[in-house]
Parts: sequence; C-alpha cells; structure tokens
Amino acid sequence: MNEPNNSSPNNSLAEATARREANKAVLREVFEAIGTGNAQTLAKLYTQDFILELPYAAPEPIRVEGLDNVGTYLAEALTTFKFTLTLGEVYDLTDPDVLIAEYTSEGEVTTTGVAYANSYIGIWRFRDGQVCGTKEWYNPLVAAEALAS
Repeated sequence: MNEPNNSSPNNSLAEATARREANKAVLREVFEAIGTGNAQTLAKLYTQDFILELPYAAPEPIRVEGLDNVGTYLAEALTTFKFTLTLGEVYDLTDPDVLIAEYTSEGEVTTTGVAYANSYIGIWRFRDGQVCGTKEWYNPLVAAEALAS
C-alpha cells in the first residue's frame, strides 16, 4: 500500500502562503522597530549574516555585511535621522522568502530639526523567520538636502 503524498500542490501552496504572511509580519515588526529606534528588536529580526545594500546611497553605493556591522551602520543612521516608515504596497513573488515593498518615511534630521521624507522600494529576503538581506532604493538627493539645511 502506498503512503499518502503530503507534498501535493495545494499543501505546498498553503505552506508557501503561510511563510509569506509570516515574513510580512516580520517586515512590519522591522518598520516598527526602526520607528522607535529599538536596536535590540532589530537585532532579533535580522540574521547574523544579514546584508544591507543601498545602491543609490551618496556619494557611492553602500553594502554592509554581518549583523554587527549593520547594527553599527543603522545606529549611526538612526541617530542622524529620526523617522517612521509607512508600509505601502507589498508584492508577493514566487519565492515566499522574498518580498518587494514600497514604503515612505517621515521625520526629521535630529541635529537640525529639518523635516525629512522619502520614498523607497526594497527587496526583502527572509530565512527561518528573520530578515537575511535588504536591498533598498531611495532618493539620495532628498537625504542630502535634509542634511545640508
């Protein structure tokens, strides 16, 4: 007698959908932690080998590898910019561990009080319920203008 096949397309689809929804919840937690400046929560949401890529950063693209290095980079950035992120559209891909998200920021430069608002598109990669990589595009001119004021 043959054993039932539990890897039917419907079962696989349900598993992928559940994993994708769990990853969206993690993404919302990341945004909340950034808005509150909660570095401890961020550290729990990122893998040890987390990679942050900012291809449009000025004066040159930025790639930071490893949780400790990313933590240092974000701590500095989040002391310069205080903002909240608002999640807009989230696009599902075939791979449930990859999401594309549109989002906006609203806040200020902490040293000058100048308003800061930007728009972003990010590719978010997940592994085992944590973020393992983010590649984010934003307008670097908006950031530079806010810092120069």
